[in-house]
Amino acid sequence: MSNYAQRVLDELKARNAHEKEFIQAATEILTTLKPVIDKHPEFEKAGLLERFVEPERIIMFRVPWVDDNGNVQVNRGYRVQFNSAIGPYKGGLRLHPSVNLSIIKFLGFEQILKNSLTGLPIGGGKGGSDFDPKGKSDTEVMHFCQSFMTELYRHIGADVDVPAGDIGVGAREIGYLYGQYKRITGLYEGVLTGKGLTYGGSLARKEATGFGLCYFVDAMLKANGSSFEGKTVVISGSGNVAIYACQKATQLGAKVVALSDSNGYVYDPNGINLDVVKQLKEVERKRIKEYVTAVPTATYTEGCSGIWTIPCDIALPCATQNEIDEASAKTLVANGVKAVGEGANMPSTLEATKVFQDAGVLFAPAKAANAGGVATSALEMSQNSMRLSWTFEEVDAKLKGIMEGIFAKVDEAAKEYATEGDYVAGANIAGFLKVADAMMAQGAV
Repeated sequence: MSNYAQRVLDELKARNAHEKEFIQAATEILTTLKPVIDKHPEFEKAGLLERFVEPERIIMFRVPWVDDNGNVQVNRGYRVQFNSAIGPYKGGLRLHPSVNLSIIKFLGFEQILKNSLTGLPIGGGKGGSDFDPKGKSDTEVMHFCQSFMTELYRHIGADVDVPAGDIGVGAREIGYLYGQYKRITGLYEGVLTGKGLTYGGSLARKEATGFGLCYFVDAMLKANGSSFEGKTVVISGSGNVAIYACQKATQLGAKVVALSDSNGYVYDPNGINLDVVKQLKEVERKRIKEYVTAVPTATYTEGCSGIWTIPCDIALPCATQNEIDEASAKTLVANGVKAVGEGANMPSTLEATKVFQDAGVLFAPAKAANAGGVATSALEMSQNSMRLSWTFEEVDAKLKGIMEGIFAKVDEAAKEYATEGDYVAGANIAGFLKVADAMMAQGAV
């Protein structure tokens, strides 16, 4: 690491010692930027890294709401507006009990580079709350979302900050949030993405992150003389990302044999029946263990981390951060994994990433591989601005082109600045350079 980057990281750790997820993300990014920093001494003179690692704005607020029993509940809300050098802040809202400032900052920091890689004019931001929609009634979720937006609305706008969905925020939550924004402001604008198709949403948005993950991994495989065809795939998670990664991987000729949720995982040696999964998760909102009721040849195992003991050619972690630790990575390598594509945000620990890279496993980092969701969100913003609605095929074709373009940028940056095939460094460098150039052009803001 360059002396400059090391100094900035040391200062960041001292100032944010309790924010372990944010420190992890910053460490991973800053350690790969040495060749760029060495080539651009003007960055240090301008204090660019100090500005880059510090959010432009952090908004924290209380979210009071009334449950079905008439009791007042209070949660904490966040919006971190991290960097707007190349466009309005863009990033999802996460509703989950684990949400804290460290997690929102790590997600927002990663989002800067992810959004940069798409080639679209969007900056980095993230938000959410420690509210848990799981087990809540529609009315309770609506009360929470309306209270959350009653504070958030004053900080966002179509040309200021455009939130989207993330864990715990699907079509239902986006609808309630958008309705409250419109009610308060009187504006019918593209201030949220992931909207319903009847009020400004985009076709292919639900599928975008999972499809995009597979488009990126497919490009990576092909660049290294391989493909999805005939490969065995294990996918963690069973939300939108996992479901549609499963669908696209299958279409590309692979056999997906496992999916999971926070309780455990199912293994189906015949290949996951996606129709059953969609019925369970999208219609009935049930747990993945119910899969074995419909497919008796499958098995269910408690404990979601055990999914990485299943031998596979390709692993696609699509659940949550740090789900693959060093031990799981070593197990995957021992069982012959050839490629890993991150569908969730930072699902591999730093130690796990090193295990994969040391073993020569093709590794697609999240900020590049899961950029399909935010890319399609930006396409939704474009459609809203033009008062147009593109077909599924049009959006999917644009998404495929964007993801293949991201791989080309990452591959090129790795070859120029790091080591060929080091897609972690390639993604960080390619994403950073665009943002850094914009910041310098604007007076390092």
